[in-house]
Amino acid sequence: MKRFILLVIDFFYQPFAKVMPLQTFRYLACGGGNTTMDIILYYISYHFILQEKPIHLPFLTISGHIAALFIALAVTFPTGFLLSKYIVFSDSNIKGRVQLVRYFMLVGICICLNYAFMKLFVEYMHIFPTVSKILTTVFVVGFSYLTQKKFTFKVKTQS
Repeated sequence: MKRFILLVIDFFYQPFAKVMPLQTFRYLACGGGNTTMDIILYYISYHFILQEKPIHLPFLTISGHIAALFIALAVTFPTGFLLSKYIVFSDSNIKGRVQLVRYFMLVGICICLNYAFMKLFVEYMHIFPTVSKILTTVFVVGFSYLTQKKFTFKVKTQS
């Protein structure tokens, strides 16, 4: 599967070779695919599974647009980690469990950013939830790429 994904992504890289490094293109391709899946899952979760209604738990009520974030995350967390580890940042020499812990921390920060931006856009600026999700994604993706490259999947120099 890894070889097939790399073959497809690298095939489409040629027109972009003079504009960006291969790793950046792979990140955009994998991240773009995972983000597209995230937005589609968010839309389906919010509109069809949750029917735009909040979830009432014994001690907490979670609004539908926030609950949909967590439903989508249940799928996109593992796919995002695997694509980052094996396709985008495969040259990283940090142990897999360390990468997973760092990725988990990064995702935690991204969840907080997603939550804050969604609250801001939907509840205070009154922007439609799906549009808000797309706007939020733009901000979070830039932060995520830099963090993954410089921290989660960095290449340690051999001393």
